[in-house]
Amino acid sequence: MNILHVDSGILGDHSVSRRLTAAVAAQIKAEQPAATITYRDLVANPLPHLSGAHLMAANAKPEEVHARIAAEVAESKVVLDEFLAADTIILGVPMYNFSLPSQLKAWIDRVAVAGKTFRYTAEGPEGLARGKKVIIVSTRGGHYSAGPAAAMDHQESYLKVVLGFFGITDIELVRAEGLNLSPDSKIEAISEAERTISDRGALKRAS
Repeated sequence: MNILHVDSGILGDHSVSRRLTAAVAAQIKAEQPAATITYRDLVANPLPHLSGAHLMAANAKPEEVHARIAAEVAESKVVLDEFLAADTIILGVPMYNFSLPSQLKAWIDRVAVAGKTFRYTAEGPEGLARGKKVIIVSTRGGHYSAGPAAAMDHQESYLKVVLGFFGITDIELVRAEGLNLSPDSKIEAISEAERTISDRGALKRAS
């Protein structure tokens, strides 16, 4: 099994999403010691946001492409290859201002490639990344999974749409929300998420 572990939380050692993705990765590795884990930290090694220069480079002669752009296009290919090679993807996704970290959006823009992860057909778009499993580790300061605030969720909802567009239907969610409401709420949210991770391992062992 090839596992791709992606973190996008900007708080370093204080990041709850990083703590939880590490727990998921460790739990999978314990189950499958032979699994290969590729780690990508989108904050320590950020991808530049997609630009017209990146798109134009695809059809330009090598000598016409600036060295910096050529290097960024080459890194984009590495990112796409990592995604395509992965059987399971662990995504650490904190909610910032009702949406994703911009670092993660830059990564998605490198993965959403026509002819690689999707294609357009006469019947409409078709996902080409079927068969992969994605574990979304979602962290939020407030409560957005239900109630009036659910309309403000452009984090989990966006990811599910994008992954579905790629043809990925096996999506598992590990969520910790209400982290900023009070110290007690944070402790309970993290404990609940860690129980979810522990329970997924117990279910696999029992199956």
